[in-house]
Amino acid sequence: MSSQQALRAALLSSLVVACSSQRPADTSAATAEAAVPSRSTSDGTPAASSAGSPGGAGSALGGSAAPGAGSSAASGAGSPVVPAAGSLAASGAEPRTALAEPTFDAIAGVLFADRASPSAAAASCPPSTPPDARVRCLFDLRYRGDAKAAGLAHELFVKWRVVAGVEVAHTMNGGYRGMIRLEPAVPTGAERKHLEWIVTAMRDFDDSFAALDRRAAGAEVSRSKRFRFEPITLRFMRSVAARTPSAYAHDWTVAWNLAGSLHRSADAVRETLFHEIFHLNDYAHPPPGGEAWSPSALGATFDAVVKKCGTSIACLGPYSPNDTIVRGGTYYSFQPGNGVREYAAELAVRYYREQRAELRGSKAESPTGRPPAGAARFKCGPPENARAWALMRDEFFGGVDVVPACGS
Repeated sequence: MSSQQALRAALLSSLVVACSSQRPADTSAATAEAAVPSRSTSDGTPAASSAGSPGGAGSALGGSAAPGAGSSAASGAGSPVVPAAGSLAASGAEPRTALAEPTFDAIAGVLFADRASPSAAAASCPPSTPPDARVRCLFDLRYRGDAKAAGLAHELFVKWRVVAGVEVAHTMNGGYRGMIRLEPAVPTGAERKHLEWIVTAMRDFDDSFAALDRRAAGAEVSRSKRFRFEPITLRFMRSVAARTPSAYAHDWTVAWNLAGSLHRSADAVRETLFHEIFHLNDYAHPPPGGEAWSPSALGATFDAVVKKCGTSIACLGPYSPNDTIVRGGTYYSFQPGNGVREYAAELAVRYYREQRAELRGSKAESPTGRPPAGAARFKCGPPENARAWALMRDEFFGGVDVVPACGS
């Protein structure tokens, strides 16, 4: 294990789960990157949070827009890998051209994060190879033995600058679940379905946001407030003797558990991925002196609902953006300990679900198939819902809302 991997693993195992949702005071150093809370398991039990990525591989790949971006020894040297003209569409919080292109060494560092020397692992892809072919060579090496998986991972990179590599082995503090061992894992063979689902989700995000843009033609939309879903880093791992956490997010990186209990279908994967990516956006929109958008924007609304309802499922039903109920607890959006950030992430998923359904002329259904406890249109429920919906819409989605007005 390299010194950088050792530092990363030590820091990952040292954060206490109860505090890991709070970003450290100093986010400028590579050793001070923190995690965003992970989503619940499929039985409604909130998944434990995990720590961030010392070394900043995620922020190196995410460019200057990455929240909490640290110095990055993992970014490596070399020239940026630039795609062929016209092969990428600009989207996200800012145009693609404003984000740093990952270097060859940075890509290798993510793909081979489980190796003591990623550059040595990539030696079979020499500098004499044309840049695009050399990057493809890296994916073929990482996903050796499964050409379809290599092709899907390469598609994620070419179309959305998503680098799909592996997580570094570490042990995380799972709170009352105990210590959970996470090992790097490559989604090949039967696990290729995760890549298939994620590629399908990214296509869905692309199509849906393009359709929303067309609906908003002529409207003033601030790109600085646009929801960014790419480029990101994707790190695959597997929990040992556990099915949590399904995923966690930090610094424009999403870690994805191949054994995660949430990953049961394409619909479930799409919403889980959107949930995690919202956490990244939440931290990228901090108010002056704050760490994330949701506490300042939605905190008062969230606190008022909790004060009114406590943990009563019957009372919270109309206010909960999603239908997940924690076993032995209450709605995941309001489960004690989750806080306003999880409510905000579930609200973002509900926004996307309703916009997507309206664009497709379909019914906005949860992957569980259960009807919402409150209004079919979330914004048409209690006044608190309408306020939170409007704030989310305006901050991250340029004020666009194709869901019909209440009463129509």
